[in-house]
Amino acid sequence: MSSPANRIEGWLYAPRGFWQRFLLGVLTPLGWLLCAVGWRRLHPSTPPITPPLPTISVGNLTVGGTGKTPLIAALAARYAKPAIILRGYRRKSRGCQLIAHERRLCATLVQSGDEAMLYHRLLPWATVIVSADRLEAIAYAHRLGATVAFLDDAFRHRHIEKLDLLIAPTPTPENRRCLPAGPYRLPPKAYQLADRVVQEGVDFTRRCTIVNPTEKMVLMTAIARPERLEPFLPDLQGRCYFPDHHPFTHQEASEALKRHQGTSLLVTEKDAVKLESFNLPLSYLTLTLEVGENLHQMVADYTLQKGGDATISPKNPDPLRT
Repeated sequence: MSSPANRIEGWLYAPRGFWQRFLLGVLTPLGWLLCAVGWRRLHPSTPPITPPLPTISVGNLTVGGTGKTPLIAALAARYAKPAIILRGYRRKSRGCQLIAHERRLCATLVQSGDEAMLYHRLLPWATVIVSADRLEAIAYAHRLGATVAFLDDAFRHRHIEKLDLLIAPTPTPENRRCLPAGPYRLPPKAYQLADRVVQEGVDFTRRCTIVNPTEKMVLMTAIARPERLEPFLPDLQGRCYFPDHHPFTHQEASEALKRHQGTSLLVTEKDAVKLESFNLPLSYLTLTLEVGENLHQMVADYTLQKGGDATISPKNPDPLRT
């Protein structure tokens, strides 16, 4: 069953029916205004600041998931001392917070937010930091010995000198308007400002495996655009969709199993970090990206150009097989 948030997101991508189109039409002038403000902020009046580490940003222009987390994990997995830096959406901590360093977990799930904890799960040797101030976090990572920084969703931070990768959503949204009348957080013409527009089927492909499958699995997930999972799903006993980043409770999880008479909950890696403490039977849907060598080489070339260490680390060629 889809959550209200997921349904609204679906309307933004592809409005259907008179009332959906009418409502989005009414909101269009506000979308124009917000996009104009966003476009202006993408053109700072001062030159960008050079951070102490080669810095690669992976982002997107639309609401909902496009695969930022697995792409960053796949790119960073080639380096021996990467730093992953993100805002830490819905975390219960302030300022610049170290989440993980040298295979040590330095914060709780509440302090980090689910995405930061997922990065530690995927890349246990990486330094993971959450901070609204990306420059402060990069400097901190540099002091801790990182040799390259990967920023999650930092395209807007044009005051930082970095390699900007933008993931184009697949399929392309039918509705090209900006929030709140469409799915775009910034005008689509902002793709012109990226160093590379990354596309599924061109720069990466998805690979799916199910770990610990059972006979009657119930999908339980709180990711953006959960319909992205459909091509990879087996026959299921039921589906339970929640808004992106939803903080699951033990009662919700146990009721989902009971209601659908399931033998396990099928969860993504992002959901798993919030559910594993409940001591319920879990099956894992692991979605990873196989990245083309051209994109890997672009990141390596940029890292070398900025004086970093682009040596490929053989320790973990696949970020989910740690």
